[in-house]
Amino acid sequence: MTSIDLNADLGEGFGRWRLTDDEQLLSVVTSANVACGFHAGDAATMRRVCELAAERGVRIGAQVSYRDLAGFGRRAMDVPSDELAAEVAYQIGALEVFTRAAGARVAYVKPHGALYNRVVHDEEQARAVVDGVLLADATLPVLGLPGSRFLDVAEKAGLPVVTEAFADRAYTDEGTLVPRGQDGAVITDPGAVVERSVRLARSGVVASRSGRDIGVRARSLCVHGDTPGAVDLARRVRTRLEASGVRVEAFA
Repeated sequence: MTSIDLNADLGEGFGRWRLTDDEQLLSVVTSANVACGFHAGDAATMRRVCELAAERGVRIGAQVSYRDLAGFGRRAMDVPSDELAAEVAYQIGALEVFTRAAGARVAYVKPHGALYNRVVHDEEQARAVVDGVLLADATLPVLGLPGSRFLDVAEKAGLPVVTEAFADRAYTDEGTLVPRGQDGAVITDPGAVVERSVRLARSGVVASRSGRDIGVRARSLCVHGDTPGAVDLARRVRTRLEASGVRVEAFA
């Protein structure tokens, strides 16, 4: 039977402000990418999400990013490699405290936003992220885009690599994500997102923005938690995947 992990970005709040419906999404997904304080999240939020995830048996991943609270980690930044490596390790270490307190552990690492897109092509920044992961825990899997420099560098460094696809993001003909600033970058039609999810899981294929079929072999499927109707959409995706004979289970 075909199987796939279902992940979402969670803990994306700060203080009294909450963007994601963490409790409801944790009843659907199998892996939670928890914000570690640099693009969103704070100590109380991280602790709460880790406790909820551990109670539900959801794997907890460190979603590391550039230090950019004001821009939600989606602004391009140039950070020296040694500084970025240290900040990646710092974020993983902060989350590890709360996962251990909840009786769990950090199970993987996923870059967020601008950092995620930067390390697709930028080997220097990719190497800095990998160095940060190695500094924190050299056994941690990393989650990223198929064919990215990040996964290539990570694999050569001995880290387990896990490929990821996006149910609700538009793809270029080259297999990369259409930048969020461009029209149509986010797929908003729930029916289209559900159909794309099943096709990705069963066939490893997705239609690019131009209509071209491209191969995207992925072990994990991301449904964003910060879009309107995210919980209902995630439920529909999981229900349809399982009805199509796809087993939804964590990769870690």
